Amino acid sequence: MKTLGFIGTGGMGSGMAANLLKGGNQLFVNDLEPERCKLLLDQGAKFAQTPKDIAESCDIVFSMLPNNDAVKEVGCGINGLINARKGANVWIDLSSIDKETIVYTQKIFANSRWTLMDGAAGGVEEVAAAGQLQIWVSGNISSFEKYSNFFTPMAKSVMYVGELGNAKLVKNAMAMLAAVNHMAILEIFSWLKQGGLTASTFESIMGDSMWNSAASRNIMRKVTTGKYKPRKSWMPKDVGFGLEIARDMEVPMPFVSLASQMFSIAQATENDEWEATGIAANVYDLINKKTK
Repeated sequence: MKTLGFIGTGGMGSGMAANLLKGGNQLFVNDLEPERCKLLLDQGAKFAQTPKDIAESCDIVFSMLPNNDAVKEVGCGINGLINARKGANVWIDLSSIDKETIVYTQKIFANSRWTLMDGAAGGVEEVAAAGQLQIWVSGNISSFEKYSNFFTPMAKSVMYVGELGNAKLVKNAMAMLAAVNHMAILEIFSWLKQGGLTASTFESIMGDSMWNSAASRNIMRKVTTGKYKPRKSWMPKDVGFGLEIARDMEVPMPFVSLASQMFSIAQATENDEWEATGIAANVYDLINKKTK
């Protein structure tokens, strides 16, 4: 049994941290909004005031943070991990951020006692709570082999994807693919609906076709029921990171760019307070009402 630290106990992080507890580990937690830690504290976790305190209380630190600046602050700030004088020397960041930030942070940590590993999680809050995430990890291969078992309580699968930063690229890639798929399926359905087909009919057609998959079934189930989870989708952020990297690499991505524009339409028309399926459905409903 190890003593672990977990920084960032929002929607995704709380479920991931809870599963580390269920895995038999002692756990210290930290969040900028301490009330988010209450359920974890009720389950036996202990609260630490700062990232530095987390590091000095445990063996390995995980983080699941909302943005680039938060990762830099947790790692390199005045009370950041790098200033811990004892305790953990392994930091595994699972945040949905860009590759540039994790590579920059690694440069700051290069001459320290710390080993920085880069991770990314595929799934939403419910998947995190169930311990069924896909987790991609990049960095030093020997570090991955040494610490990969600590991901097991959180994940249905753990995959090594190469050099530091690659896990962030994979997360962006999965978001871009999902964005294109959501918009494509809803665009085809909106066309069929104008022609008189129902959502349930389209769902049956998709289920009996070569395009049948867990992803398409999930989308169509929501379209058929009309039940879209009211939450801010993280997909546009991850898609944006991917497009920024594509511009730097001078790699054209026209379909992803169009999907990103659809998310921008949702934001401009206040239709972005949903999961990705709800955003796509509402945007196409909006467009069709305007173009009839």
